Amino acid sequence: MNWIGKLFGRQDKGPAVPLAADRQAALDAWRQLPPADMTRSHYRSRYAVVDVEASGLNMKQDRLISIGALAVVDGIIDFHDAFEVVLRQDTVSTDANILIHGIGGSAQREGVEPADALLAFLDWLGKSPLVAYHALFDQTMIDRALRQYLGIELGLPWIDLAWVMPDLFRDLNNNQSGLDDWLTIFGIDNIQRHNAVSDAYATARLLQVALARGLQREAETPASFVELERARRWMRRGG
Repeated sequence: MNWIGKLFGRQDKGPAVPLAADRQAALDAWRQLPPADMTRSHYRSRYAVVDVEASGLNMKQDRLISIGALAVVDGIIDFHDAFEVVLRQDTVSTDANILIHGIGGSAQREGVEPADALLAFLDWLGKSPLVAYHALFDQTMIDRALRQYLGIELGLPWIDLAWVMPDLFRDLNNNQSGLDDWLTIFGIDNIQRHNAVSDAYATARLLQVALARGLQREAETPASFVELERARRWMRRGG
């Protein structure tokens, strides 16, 4: 899939996975939802800010453990429009990994069946554009789990604030490469680092900063943020 396809969400199917009738019906209902209008103003749009926890950092081998997400609707973080789930794990992650995200062995073994957890996530998400910081990891882990348990790829636009923020704030020292650097600049607290919902909340507050700046820079829509990211990646590759 080319870069434009990744950003705008070509819906390539993964390998066929047999699903129970109720799960297939839930998946079909999600597929039939209309796509988000990426040309609407930030302040007339719903963004899904997502963070995941995994059994490690290897995107090819490690497993998705949890998803935490918050919606930013019309520019406002909606705490009633939030999502959190722990996927049941057949094999509990290492003690060192548990110390990072705090999801213990019992919570992992007693989590939601992965197919049901992912269907619940799709139901919450709808077709909203997704936002993350260093989104490749979150996107890859979610897509791998969707292919494995539901036989699909998400096929929705992702917006990576790690690329968008430096373009919007060229006047700042853009040596910052981490989420914590930007949070410090704008005085945003992260209540519990490496907790999926807490990280999503911090990222959602950073998104609010980006939305306000976008209006000043004539980047007033989700599509404009996708274009900013695409252009910055193209320039980083040297054209």
